[in-house]
Amino acid sequence: MSGVLRLQGQGNGQGYATGPAYVAPAAIRPAENRASPSLEFDLLNAAIAAAAVDLESLMAQSDPLSAEIIEFQVEMLRDPAIGDMALEHIGRGQNAALAWAAALEDYIAGFELSGDDDIQARAVDVIDIRDRVLRALEGSPSADFPPGSIFIGRDMAPSLFLGHDWTGGGGIVLEAGSTASHVALLARAKGVPMVVGLGSLTVEAETPVLADGATGVVVVRPGDDDVAAAASRKRTVAAAASPAFSPVKPTQNGPIEVLVNISDISEIQRLDPGACDGVGLLRTEFIVPSADLLNEQKQVELYRQVLDWADDKPVTIRLFDLGGDKPLGGFGLDERNPFLGLRGIRLLLAKPEILKVQARALLRAGTTGALKILLPMVTVPNEVADTRRLFEEEAAALSTQQIAVRMPSIGMMVEVPAAAIMLDTFTSADFFSLGTNDLAQYLAAAARDNSSVAGLYHQAEPAVLRLVVQDVATARSMGKPIGICGDMAGDPASLPALLATGLTQFSVAPAQLDAVRTSLMQAKVDG
Repeated sequence: MSGVLRLQGQGNGQGYATGPAYVAPAAIRPAENRASPSLEFDLLNAAIAAAAVDLESLMAQSDPLSAEIIEFQVEMLRDPAIGDMALEHIGRGQNAALAWAAALEDYIAGFELSGDDDIQARAVDVIDIRDRVLRALEGSPSADFPPGSIFIGRDMAPSLFLGHDWTGGGGIVLEAGSTASHVALLARAKGVPMVVGLGSLTVEAETPVLADGATGVVVVRPGDDDVAAAASRKRTVAAAASPAFSPVKPTQNGPIEVLVNISDISEIQRLDPGACDGVGLLRTEFIVPSADLLNEQKQVELYRQVLDWADDKPVTIRLFDLGGDKPLGGFGLDERNPFLGLRGIRLLLAKPEILKVQARALLRAGTTGALKILLPMVTVPNEVADTRRLFEEEAAALSTQQIAVRMPSIGMMVEVPAAAIMLDTFTSADFFSLGTNDLAQYLAAAARDNSSVAGLYHQAEPAVLRLVVQDVATARSMGKPIGICGDMAGDPASLPALLATGLTQFSVAPAQLDAVRTSLMQAKVDG
């Protein structure tokens, strides 16, 4: 095939990359040679152990967020039930490779057939551990691809992303996948351009490819004009960046604030605090390892690290948003539909042993800095009132021990439609933060990480905007601040409409700060 081919997918907003195509190999076909059952089982155990050691080594080098993602795979490798299933296949005359593939196939099918989109996304992790063990049985090297190339495949396992050296550039182009998957989250944090949801794609290895994460466009055999256009878009964003933060001109609704969303402590280590107006969302479920959920002192140290970095700028720390696709340390529940179950503040109030430790750590850490607390997945007013009461009780208990504390402002995420519609009843909340990711998918009844209904999710934006208009007006009438921290805040195309609602506070990913600041400076709002 010759000539330029242009394809449209969904981008992750991370600039562009060009390079030779690396086409992911087809699934490994297990060899059919066979030894004695006892030898086959020994070979399989050795291969599983080798794969587990490789993943554990990767975990040890990773940040807490990345380690949490890989931990699921290690736990599956260590699961004796899977080994027992493979042993049964060996007893029926299969070799170690065929037995392992057969045992994992049942798990893969179970994940893929799940009615929950986030559980379905776990299938790629199981496929990865299947292939890791098969490679260990074959004595093949670990999967990787040349630095600077454009990875092309159906999907990508997080462990493959984490084990790759991205310092030489490169990008990711996926037939399936989603911009809300684990690997997409990692790519966004590392600034790696990624385009997903392209459907069936045939590209020969080494073919030049341009992947534009900003527009979601993939160009096979790009011309000079294609590369120049992508570079021009990147320069437009970079032109607005400067070592010191340039405040956005105030609107009739007041000063504009551009804050940062933090999912990993390493992000603040790479970010100049002068590049933003503070931290609008610190996702504690990603920065606190599972082992430290009940470790008060470790949490105090983590929170103080962020508060010290921000100096006197505001830092909004969200309580653990556990449940859904983020079970930590065995505290998640086995539920048929976890996204409509015990998650966020519901889970924390049901398990006060977790919430009390986090409250104490935040009360202690908040003696320095401008700390605010954000409650996730709030549905009814008593959830805010009950959380405030718990904070006050823990503050009193610490004070009796002569431990310094400071009671922070307590606000709530507006991401459940019931709360968004009845916002005026949440009088005990000090402030509001619009979580448009969950709000949109609950309004549309369409998962944001399911490519088959992605159109419905994005078409729900007018409904989201209507609620935003209502909630901004409600918050203003209540005399309470309101901001936005969902993906919509980081979408330059959505910013004029969001400004028109009266919003003045936008919290976005570190990599989106410059683009959002540029768009806000250029936006014209009537009136």
